[in-house]
Amino acid sequence: MRIHRLALVACSTVMTLALPLTLNAQQHAHGQAPANRPAAIASLLRDLAQVEQKMIALAEAIPEESFGWRPGDGVRSVSEVVMHVAADNYFLPTFAGHPAPAETGIRNGDYPSVQAYEQRQVTKAEAVQAMRHSFAHLRGGMEMADDSFLASQLDVFGSQMTGMDLAVITTTHLHEHLGQLIAYARSNGVVPPWSRS
Repeated sequence: MRIHRLALVACSTVMTLALPLTLNAQQHAHGQAPANRPAAIASLLRDLAQVEQKMIALAEAIPEESFGWRPGDGVRSVSEVVMHVAADNYFLPTFAGHPAPAETGIRNGDYPSVQAYEQRQVTKAEAVQAMRHSFAHLRGGMEMADDSFLASQLDVFGSQMTGMDLAVITTTHLHEHLGQLIAYARSNGVVPPWSRS
Protein backbone atom coordinates (compact mmCIF):
# COMPACT_ATOMS: atom_id res chain seq x y z
CA MET A 1 0.00 0.00 0.00
CA ARG A 2 2.84 2.38 0.92
CA ILE A 3 4.63 1.68 -2.40
CA HIS A 4 1.39 2.28 -4.28
CA ARG A 5 0.93 5.64 -2.51
CA LEU A 6 4.55 6.65 -3.24
CA ALA A 7 4.06 5.75 -6.89
CA LEU A 8 0.93 7.94 -7.05
CA VAL A 9 2.76 10.86 -5.41
CA ALA A 10 5.73 10.46 -7.76
CA CYS A 11 3.48 10.21 -10.81
CA SER A 12 1.45 13.28 -9.86
CA THR A 13 4.65 15.23 -9.14
CA VAL A 14 6.08 14.36 -12.56
CA MET A 15 2.80 15.33 -14.25
CA THR A 16 2.66 18.62 -12.34
CA LEU A 17 6.21 19.47 -13.39
CA ALA A 18 5.71 18.35 -16.99
CA LEU A 19 2.42 20.19 -17.57
CA PRO A 20 3.95 23.67 -17.99
CA LEU A 21 6.52 22.26 -20.45
CA THR A 22 3.79 20.49 -22.41
CA LEU A 23 1.59 23.59 -22.46
CA ASN A 24 4.52 25.74 -23.57
CA ALA A 25 5.29 23.31 -26.42
CA GLN A 26 1.62 23.30 -27.44
CA GLN A 27 1.53 27.11 -27.38
CA HIS A 28 4.51 27.25 -29.74
CA ALA A 29 2.93 24.64 -32.02
CA HIS A 30 -0.26 26.71 -32.21
CA GLY A 31 1.50 30.08 -32.57
CA GLN A 32 0.69 31.27 -29.06
CA ALA A 33 3.04 33.33 -26.92
CA PRO A 34 4.55 31.59 -23.90
CA ALA A 35 2.60 32.07 -20.66
CA ASN A 36 5.62 33.57 -18.90
CA ARG A 37 7.29 35.95 -21.34
CA PRO A 38 10.95 36.56 -20.45
CA ALA A 39 11.53 40.06 -19.04
CA ALA A 40 14.18 40.77 -21.68
CA ILE A 41 11.72 40.02 -24.49
CA ALA A 42 9.04 42.16 -22.83
CA SER A 43 11.53 45.06 -22.77
CA LEU A 44 12.55 44.50 -26.39
CA LEU A 45 8.89 44.37 -27.45
CA ARG A 46 8.25 47.74 -25.77
CA ASP A 47 11.27 49.15 -27.59
CA LEU A 48 10.10 47.58 -30.85
CA ALA A 49 6.71 49.30 -30.47
CA GLN A 50 8.40 52.69 -30.06
CA VAL A 51 10.78 52.31 -33.00
CA GLU A 52 7.95 50.97 -35.18
CA GLN A 53 5.75 53.96 -34.38
CA LYS A 54 8.57 56.40 -35.16
CA MET A 55 9.68 54.71 -38.38
CA ILE A 56 6.17 54.49 -39.79
CA ALA A 57 5.34 58.08 -38.78
CA LEU A 58 8.58 59.30 -40.35
CA ALA A 59 8.09 57.33 -43.57
CA GLU A 60 4.55 58.72 -43.83
CA ALA A 61 5.83 62.28 -43.24
CA ILE A 62 8.41 62.16 -46.04
CA PRO A 63 6.76 63.26 -49.29
CA GLU A 64 6.47 60.76 -52.13
CA GLU A 65 8.66 62.92 -54.37
CA SER A 66 11.49 62.53 -51.82
CA PHE A 67 11.25 58.72 -51.64
CA GLY A 68 13.78 58.38 -54.47
CA TRP A 69 16.24 60.78 -52.78
CA ARG A 70 19.61 59.42 -51.71
CA PRO A 71 22.51 61.30 -50.09
CA GLY A 72 24.98 60.09 -52.72
CA ASP A 73 25.80 57.48 -55.32
CA GLY A 74 25.85 53.92 -54.05
CA VAL A 75 23.80 54.79 -50.94
CA ARG A 76 20.24 53.59 -50.30
CA SER A 77 17.39 55.93 -51.18
CA VAL A 78 14.57 56.69 -48.73
CA SER A 79 12.44 54.00 -50.38
CA GLU A 80 15.30 51.50 -50.31
CA VAL A 81 15.85 52.10 -46.57
CA VAL A 82 12.15 51.50 -45.87
CA MET A 83 12.18 48.33 -47.97
CA HIS A 84 15.45 47.18 -46.36
CA VAL A 85 13.85 47.49 -42.92
CA ALA A 86 10.82 45.54 -44.13
CA ALA A 87 13.00 42.84 -45.70
CA ASP A 88 15.11 42.35 -42.58
CA ASN A 89 12.01 42.35 -40.35
CA TYR A 90 10.89 39.35 -42.39
CA PHE A 91 14.33 37.74 -42.76
CA LEU A 92 15.89 37.89 -39.29
CA PRO A 93 13.08 35.87 -37.62
CA THR A 94 13.73 33.03 -40.10
CA PHE A 95 16.88 32.22 -38.12
CA ALA A 96 14.60 31.55 -35.15
CA GLY A 97 12.29 29.27 -37.13
CA HIS A 98 9.68 31.95 -37.91
CA PRO A 99 9.46 31.90 -41.74
CA ALA A 100 8.63 34.96 -43.79
CA PRO A 101 5.24 34.96 -45.51
CA ALA A 102 5.46 33.12 -48.84
CA GLU A 103 4.33 36.17 -50.82
CA THR A 104 7.53 38.03 -49.83
CA GLY A 105 9.71 35.44 -51.59
CA ILE A 106 12.15 35.68 -48.66
CA ARG A 107 13.62 32.30 -47.77
CA ASN A 108 15.58 31.18 -44.73
CA GLY A 109 19.32 31.61 -45.19
CA ASP A 110 18.87 32.99 -48.72
CA TYR A 111 20.14 36.58 -48.67
CA PRO A 112 19.64 37.07 -52.43
CA SER A 113 15.88 36.58 -51.81
CA VAL A 114 16.08 39.40 -49.23
CA GLN A 115 17.89 41.67 -51.68
CA ALA A 116 15.32 40.94 -54.39
CA TYR A 117 12.51 41.89 -51.99
CA GLU A 118 14.09 45.14 -50.87
CA GLN A 119 15.05 46.23 -54.40
CA ARG A 120 11.50 46.01 -55.77
CA GLN A 121 10.20 49.24 -57.31
CA VAL A 122 7.31 50.38 -55.12
CA THR A 123 5.30 53.52 -54.44
CA LYS A 124 5.55 55.31 -51.11
CA ALA A 125 2.22 53.79 -50.01
CA GLU A 126 3.42 50.29 -50.91
CA ALA A 127 6.73 50.79 -49.08
CA VAL A 128 5.03 52.07 -45.93
CA GLN A 129 2.51 49.22 -46.06
CA ALA A 130 5.34 46.69 -46.50
CA MET A 131 7.13 48.11 -43.48
CA ARG A 132 3.92 48.08 -41.41
CA HIS A 133 3.24 44.41 -42.25
CA SER A 134 6.86 43.46 -41.59
CA PHE A 135 6.74 44.95 -38.10
CA ALA A 136 3.65 42.86 -37.33
CA HIS A 137 5.53 39.77 -38.53
CA LEU A 138 8.62 40.61 -36.48
CA ARG A 139 6.54 41.28 -33.36
CA GLY A 140 4.77 37.94 -33.82
CA GLY A 141 8.10 36.15 -33.96
CA MET A 142 9.47 37.92 -30.89
CA GLU A 143 6.30 37.19 -28.93
CA MET A 144 7.03 33.46 -29.34
CA ALA A 145 10.43 33.73 -27.64
CA ASP A 146 10.79 31.92 -24.33
CA ASP A 147 13.75 31.26 -22.04
CA SER A 148 14.80 28.16 -23.95
CA PHE A 149 14.91 30.13 -27.21
CA LEU A 150 16.93 32.94 -25.62
CA ALA A 151 19.54 30.41 -24.47
CA SER A 152 19.55 28.42 -27.71
CA GLN A 153 22.53 28.49 -30.08
CA LEU A 154 21.80 29.73 -33.60
CA ASP A 155 23.86 29.84 -36.77
CA VAL A 156 23.37 33.29 -38.31
CA PHE A 157 25.41 33.87 -41.47
CA GLY A 158 28.00 31.39 -40.20
CA SER A 159 28.29 33.05 -36.78
CA GLN A 160 27.18 31.32 -33.62
CA MET A 161 24.95 33.40 -31.37
CA THR A 162 22.22 32.90 -28.83
CA GLY A 163 18.56 33.63 -29.40
CA MET A 164 19.02 36.60 -27.07
CA ASP A 165 21.85 37.91 -29.26
CA LEU A 166 19.58 37.68 -32.30
CA ALA A 167 16.73 39.52 -30.53
CA VAL A 168 19.06 42.35 -29.46
CA ILE A 169 20.73 42.62 -32.88
CA THR A 170 17.31 42.76 -34.52
CA THR A 171 16.15 45.70 -32.41
CA THR A 172 19.45 47.61 -32.53
CA HIS A 173 19.45 47.22 -36.32
CA LEU A 174 16.10 49.03 -36.39
CA HIS A 175 17.52 51.94 -34.39
CA GLU A 176 20.40 52.21 -36.85
CA HIS A 177 17.94 52.69 -39.69
CA LEU A 178 15.69 54.99 -37.67
CA GLY A 179 18.69 57.31 -37.30
CA GLN A 180 19.35 57.01 -41.02
CA LEU A 181 15.74 57.91 -41.86
CA ILE A 182 15.85 60.88 -39.47
CA ALA A 183 18.94 62.21 -41.28
CA TYR A 184 17.29 61.60 -44.67
CA ALA A 185 14.09 63.34 -43.56
CA ARG A 186 15.89 66.40 -42.19
CA SER A 187 18.00 66.60 -45.37
CA ASN A 188 14.69 66.92 -47.21
CA GLY A 189 13.25 69.54 -44.85
CA VAL A 190 11.04 67.10 -42.94
CA VAL A 191 10.96 67.41 -39.16
CA PRO A 192 10.28 64.08 -37.41
CA PRO A 193 6.64 64.15 -36.24
CA TRP A 194 7.55 63.48 -32.59
CA SER A 195 9.96 66.49 -32.59
CA ARG A 196 7.40 69.06 -33.71
CA SER A 197 6.30 71.67 -31.17
